[in-house]
Amino acid sequence: MKPGKELLFCALGGSGEIGMNVNLYGCEGKWLMVDLGMTFGANEYPGTELVFADLDFIEERRKDLIGIVLTHAHEDHIGAVPYFAQELGVPLYATPFTAKLVNEKLEEAGNAKEITLNVIDHLDRFELGPFGIRYVPLAHSIAEGNALLIDTPYGNIFHTGDWKLDDEPLIGTPATQQELTAIGDAGVLALVCDSTNVFNPKASGSEGAVRAALLDEVKRHHGKRVVVTTFASNVARLQTLGEVAKATNRKLCVAGRSLDRIIRTGQACGYLLDLPERVDFDTAMSLPRGEVLILATGGQGEARAALARIAEDSHPIALEAGDVVLFSSRQIPGNELAIGRIQNRLAARDVVMVTDRQSEIHVSGHPGRPELEALYSWIRPQILVPVHGEVRHMKEQGRLGKSCGIKQIVVQENGDLVRLAPGKPGKFDEVRAGRLILDGDIISPADGEAMVMRRRLAQNGLAIVVLDGKGRVHVEAIGLPLDEDYDDFVEEAQQDVKVALAKLKGGQRHDREVVVEAARLAARRAASRWSGKKPQVRVILADH
Repeated sequence: MKPGKELLFCALGGSGEIGMNVNLYGCEGKWLMVDLGMTFGANEYPGTELVFADLDFIEERRKDLIGIVLTHAHEDHIGAVPYFAQELGVPLYATPFTAKLVNEKLEEAGNAKEITLNVIDHLDRFELGPFGIRYVPLAHSIAEGNALLIDTPYGNIFHTGDWKLDDEPLIGTPATQQELTAIGDAGVLALVCDSTNVFNPKASGSEGAVRAALLDEVKRHHGKRVVVTTFASNVARLQTLGEVAKATNRKLCVAGRSLDRIIRTGQACGYLLDLPERVDFDTAMSLPRGEVLILATGGQGEARAALARIAEDSHPIALEAGDVVLFSSRQIPGNELAIGRIQNRLAARDVVMVTDRQSEIHVSGHPGRPELEALYSWIRPQILVPVHGEVRHMKEQGRLGKSCGIKQIVVQENGDLVRLAPGKPGKFDEVRAGRLILDGDIISPADGEAMVMRRRLAQNGLAIVVLDGKGRVHVEAIGLPLDEDYDDFVEEAQQDVKVALAKLKGGQRHDREVVVEAARLAARRAASRWSGKKPQVRVILADH
């Protein structure tokens, strides 16, 4: 569809899930995209690394798409850019830190020259078709977290991106209460708002409080080698750790390429300029144990990251009994087992571990209920559209907004077409919204035949039946829990297949499809009888 004399909103990703944010605004024949993110592969997509929103709806309307505006540089907001921006064929817009990280991604993908990347500095207003856009800085767990103030012929939209309130952000200067109130005074039609932490009854906390807690922890472990693992993108946390290293007279050592990249990018954009001088691994290991602070990637259990290798004693940085690892990050849902494996390896070596459950060494980058309530009171929107959350998060934010006096609440999900103006706001149609996966080097539908088959194989295993046309049958099984019963199973399954084929009459014996199906069912029944599993069965006619 083509937007008419109206203001539309449609999420293709990030509404109904946390991550993979892709939002569309439509007005007077044109579409504007806000963010183009991805998420990481999960257990339901075995063998994959990245998951993307299905952009089919906007790809079919790319001639009406006028630009992609990126709020900040987290992967769930920019990670799909190298894979889809060239095909969409429209310019990108970002502030300097985000733009530099995006450009590095495009360079790695080899398509930087084919994509126009506009750097918006000094938070200047710019226009794209019927949309006027201005970045509004807000605190978050990365440099240059921004909301967008989007003015349209039908009213202003305040799109928060990811945000929090922080009196001591350490990096950047967020908009003040007065500045946000002034935006509300000018009139806001719709607040499109982050829902991630809506169930948190407390404010998310300040980076200044984290600095104090980390300083206390490092001081408390005097004479011990200390490793801190955190999200590489958390520039404020890196600034904090640099200050902690200085205050405790420790040299700083960085272990992890993503940390090196963020520090390099941050310094190129004017951040992290006062980090203490870093030392290499050999120097770090030669220093007295209490004179080094190590920053390491891998706090989410990533198998190839620095912390996993340190835990396995396969990294140049080595820990001994009594040394300390501070987990200055939250566990992302789904990573608990991977993190637990690393923590168990560290524990087996008598390494001391501290998480945010024992000490305030991490705070969220998303708003708790008090922060949401404060923003509502400053912005005073006519309409609240919760995004960036699972359905339970968005529904709860809708209830919170209503209790705070916002009159019109629109809780939508990926693919819902919402009309914000004119008239009563709400969903009026649905468009295609699904998931794509990066499977090896190929982007394919998450619900495609290959992934469905892979799930079935992972769950139930595989049986192979070979028929040579001379009455001989060979059966093999992969992934069935048979062990010592395997030979007996194979013998019985082969006999079952022979019996099933012998029961075929007349022309059935020469009908390939009938022969294959009879053999398949016989082998599957045998496998189910022996193992309780219903494997995928592949029948091969060797003489055809």
